[in-house]
Amino acid sequence: MHLFRFLKSVKHEMKLVVWPTAKENRRDTTIVLSLTIFFILFFALFDWLIRMMVGLFV
Repeated sequence: MHLFRFLKSVKHEMKLVVWPTAKENRRDTTIVLSLTIFFILFFALFDWLIRMMVGLFV
């Protein structure tokens, strides 16, 4: 019955987990979305600049 022991230990460990609050979730989600948008814009600008530079030489 190793499966039963494993599931029992999983249940015990899940009780020890400190889950984030709604405020922490909102903060972390905002950070991730903001950084994602920033890097999308950064790489889009970088790509545009590279294409413009290549266009000057081709």
